[in-house]
Amino acid sequence: MTADQDVIVINSQVAAGSVGGRASVFTLQHAGFAVVSIPTVLLAWHPGHGASTRIVPDGFGDLVDDIAGAPWLGRVGGMLSGYLGEAGQAVAVARLADALKAANPGALYLCDPVIGDSTGLYVPRATAEAIRHHLLPRADILTPNLSELAWLADRKVSGPHAVGEAAAALAVREVVVTSVTTGSAGETGAALFGKDGPLLARHTLLKGTPRGTGDLFAALFMTARLRGEAGRAALARATGGAAAMAAAAERLGVDELPLAERAADLAGDVEAMVAIEPWPEVG
Repeated sequence: MTADQDVIVINSQVAAGSVGGRASVFTLQHAGFAVVSIPTVLLAWHPGHGASTRIVPDGFGDLVDDIAGAPWLGRVGGMLSGYLGEAGQAVAVARLADALKAANPGALYLCDPVIGDSTGLYVPRATAEAIRHHLLPRADILTPNLSELAWLADRKVSGPHAVGEAAAALAVREVVVTSVTTGSAGETGAALFGKDGPLLARHTLLKGTPRGTGDLFAALFMTARLRGEAGRAALARATGGAAAMAAAAERLGVDELPLAERAADLAGDVEAMVAIEPWPEVG
């Protein structure tokens, strides 16, 4: 697949900041893709900055169905879904995924299940269950963090072997788990499970993780896969790009990704930020 194909992004939209759809769309457009952007919720800013008006678009399902029936759907090479505003949106996204596969069987669907972190779910349980029930069976690629992996697989995840078992239990062709422990102090990483794995990408753990790194990681991995890069290269590109942008945020003293200011970093040698090695399955 090449950058002359369209990509559909279904994600949150903030008026200020570089999280959610702002990060996803920017990254894919910067890579040369034409993006069809569908907002799932409208916010003034990331909730971590404080309370703001939250708008879940009326007629979301109707809008999605318009896209599903568009005459140009066959030229869409991929679809990325992230944060959902409410459980019912998962059903509409599933319909669009089915329509896309019918129009272009080779299209890729990446589901970034934005549902929680180490503190637990930060979406209603019904929304998380809708993602598990409707979207996981349709996804070609899944990019959960370690906590999301455990919740979706409905099992405790402790140790490398358990991570691999949980990823396999989801029955998605390719699962890329972020925020995994590497066994070395001062490090974190991402693990790839699928036909090109299992692989681990390790990089230095920063003092503070800026908001939006998960959205950036998913978009970078999608970019690499749409360009036909193999799993090892895609993992290095996504992990390295997210790490490079997070390091830039730390240098600038900001708590969100400086995408516009440091866009050139995404085109640099970001793979040098990470070390790729086989996933330690025993443990």
